[in-house]
Amino acid sequence: MRLLPTVLVLSLAACSSPAPTPAPTRTACGSPVDTGPLPQWARGGFSGPTDMPHVLGDRGEIVGAVFGFPLSATPRPDRANKILWVAKDAPPPGDLTIEARLDGTTTSQTRQVPGGPGPSIVDLPAAGCWHLTLTWPAHTDTMDLVYN
Repeated sequence: MRLLPTVLVLSLAACSSPAPTPAPTRTACGSPVDTGPLPQWARGGFSGPTDMPHVLGDRGEIVGAVFGFPLSATPRPDRANKILWVAKDAPPPGDLTIEARLDGTTTSQTRQVPGGPGPSIVDLPAAGCWHLTLTWPAHTDTMDLVYN
């Protein structure tokens, strides 16, 4: 009958030990900002080093070269929110439409880049993570951009 007290002690010990709590899942907002060279297909028109902050679309169809890094919701006197949009494949003529939605809110904004992917100033009204849906003739891609 020595087995019964041992089983009882082990059972009580198991009941009194707190169960481990899983670590909280951390979610980061924003597509990764790469500060290395632009993708080979996005380097047309650049001379010299092409290392600069840029964000690749989730589908790999477009890159946003962020000249105004970090992006700012409050306009800065020394730097604009300039983004050069470069499409992987030469699109037919048409505008680039940017549908931006602020994470966790119903706030949304629409911006147009006349003539399709190219240079733009993308000012958005609030700091946070903005989910962008980018559409241009025969293409769609998405990315997240963080505005401070």
